[in-house]
Amino acid sequence: MDNDDPDARAPLMGTSSLEPRDGDLYPEQQEDSDITVAPDQSVARASLFVWTLTLAAGISGLLFGYDTGIISATLVSIRSSLSARPLTTLDKSLITSSTSLFALFASPIAGILADRWGRKRVILLADGLFVLGALAQAGAGTVGVMVMGRSVVGLAVGGASQVVPLYITELSPSPFRGRLITVSILFITIGQVMAYIIGFMLSPGADTTTSTISRTLLSTSSSATDPSGWRYMVGLGALPAAIQSLILLFFPETPRWLVRDGRVEKARQVLGKVYGSEADGSDGKVVEGVLRGIVREVDGETKGGEDDQPLVRRQQQSPWFQGPMQKWTDLFADAENLRALKIACSLQALQQLCGFNSLMYFSSTLFLLLHYTTPTLPALSIATTNLLFTVVALLLIDRVGRRKMLLTCIPGMILTLLLAAGLFSTIDLADISPSTSSSTSPKSPSSSISIPTPALLLLPTLTLYTTLYALSLGPIPWTLPETFSLQHRSRSTSLATATNWSCNFLVGISFLPLVEAVGATVVFVAYAGICLVGWWVVGYGFGGGVREMRGRGLEGGGGTVR
Repeated sequence: MDNDDPDARAPLMGTSSLEPRDGDLYPEQQEDSDITVAPDQSVARASLFVWTLTLAAGISGLLFGYDTGIISATLVSIRSSLSARPLTTLDKSLITSSTSLFALFASPIAGILADRWGRKRVILLADGLFVLGALAQAGAGTVGVMVMGRSVVGLAVGGASQVVPLYITELSPSPFRGRLITVSILFITIGQVMAYIIGFMLSPGADTTTSTISRTLLSTSSSATDPSGWRYMVGLGALPAAIQSLILLFFPETPRWLVRDGRVEKARQVLGKVYGSEADGSDGKVVEGVLRGIVREVDGETKGGEDDQPLVRRQQQSPWFQGPMQKWTDLFADAENLRALKIACSLQALQQLCGFNSLMYFSSTLFLLLHYTTPTLPALSIATTNLLFTVVALLLIDRVGRRKMLLTCIPGMILTLLLAAGLFSTIDLADISPSTSSSTSPKSPSSSISIPTPALLLLPTLTLYTTLYALSLGPIPWTLPETFSLQHRSRSTSLATATNWSCNFLVGISFLPLVEAVGATVVFVAYAGICLVGWWVVGYGFGGGVREMRGRGLEGGGGTVR
């Protein structure tokens, strides 16, 4: 029988062969009903299938990271290529933040579509938008068209950043879930590093000597070798999206969504691939245990329905507004899941408002103002640090635990932000204006302004800050789909992601104007204060703070807080 055939979809209610038996696989639940111990806890390793699928899905993270990093180099390379004038502070802020704004709009919609269409289809849709947006940016002739292209990419980023962690979460064995989700975050950092390298190579004058690069980066002279290099920078983003869409055609939907769609047998087949050789032992006990937990939770969702029709079919046949509105109402009525949602939204907000993305978006502009003659190089060092320590986080997250890593690293972030604020207080930054940021008067290396000592100390300070961020707030907020119940997981994830992008937009639109208005010192002190509040939320907020999910099953979620 073809299990993808709609006629093969079976009702879930009364699936007696999958009903849990007392004490089977979940003995610890008899001691603590608030904890679901995963039936796959004994799995020794993630299968090749899971790793391949995670790497394929992680390409969306690479696109997200590339877009975040490339805008830094693009802003110092565009010069007068758009609208025949240098970019103003408002232009830079709009070009940067438009992606975040439209990602914010896309996230809740992606949550609804992921429930109705499935996780994989939404990722494929995002790939199409990535390609369209990248090509629009590459061909832009005005600031308005550039903003439009960035907005289309924002729709793609918003959808992918919401669904990809959800997709990986629902396909990952519990003992490896944290590190597999962190792989997608690792791809973000790889994308950022690639963006800075490509930005350095394609910046005007990059095909000549380093001294020429320095002169060119500080000049708007038309003698630059290739002033349109930034178009290649943004256009290259279309290539990974096209590759991912082709690869994902050969991968399945998640077993959790398949069960909700009534395709229990297909879900069993996918779980067999997920657990590989582990699925063959003990008469498939691992696969049957996981599947039993999924069916039990989906059965809980379907109770009260008028028939045994699969939940996804029921949603698709209802008026377009009725299903989503009822689901949102149910989400906020579920007290346990709502507490988990508050924690998730708080951590996503903290990830952005701690200030790290202001470095990703504007590091080249910032180091140019600090008189670094090749500002993309220190920016690249920060991105590389983020990449290396995200790898360390990948190795630690399922051993040390999410909560402990957050509580340990955030205080260090606070100290480094305060140190950076102190250093900024001794530096006289140039005005952030078209004439200054573009450096309209050419300078030779011999006449370049020397870099002040505090500005030199800022680089290791911000590098240490980045190290602590990569070990905590970088990856961990994206693991939080594991804390939501299956019934509300997609929409809860979309709200948390929307929180991330709303704060990302706030950072992108406000950083340069705030530095210009009140100074970098005040801005970095504010970031430190936000981190202090975030540390309290992790430890104590919303009834106990973040609760450790290491080694716990997805079914019966909503358990981030006691």
